[in-house]
Amino acid sequence: MDSRKMMAVIIKRLRKEYPELHSALHYRNPFELLVATILSAQTTDAHVNKVTENLFEKYATVRDYAEAASDQFTRDVSSVNFYNNKAGYIQASAKMIIERFGGRVPKTMAELVSLSGVARKTANIILYNAFGISEGIAVDTHVRRLAGRLGVTKHGDPVKIEQDLMVITPEAEWGELNHLLVAHGRAVCRARKPMHDKCVLVDICPSRYIR
Repeated sequence: MDSRKMMAVIIKRLRKEYPELHSALHYRNPFELLVATILSAQTTDAHVNKVTENLFEKYATVRDYAEAASDQFTRDVSSVNFYNNKAGYIQASAKMIIERFGGRVPKTMAELVSLSGVARKTANIILYNAFGISEGIAVDTHVRRLAGRLGVTKHGDPVKIEQDLMVITPEAEWGELNHLLVAHGRAVCRARKPMHDKCVLVDICPSRYIR
């Protein structure tokens, strides 16, 4: 089975397995999704949602984030990993959005990656989930792991993995693919011990003998 046909089978089976997919991060608008996504790096979505529950009530607008006292804002996110860097990224991005984009989160890859702390993965998540735009495929730890195990990429670099996946995945399915692989990675194809007995892809997976 060539890579394109294999990807079509993967998507079809995972859609049936996970029919209702959405971002695990809680947000009400594009900027809140940006904040939550920045905070989620090497921090669980469940914990980020606990942090943002209070954060989103305290800071209602982009300007609130931009003008907050940096020491106070840092304390507000201090329970997530690498909070100092993340607090700086969020406040710098808020200022850039006000100064360059009229206070609105931009809708293109080029503009999003110009923001502080935003690389392609974060930009892809925002574009698809906030605006329904697919310019690429968000490659997080789950996507990276599953793409490697399924043999649809030989690379470890997220940018190269994304390029490989974009070649074999129809553009209309780029945004959805992240949700499907993340869902399967969390439920079945786990990092330490994949659950082959529960995997709907086991018969086509070259890594099915991993224990």
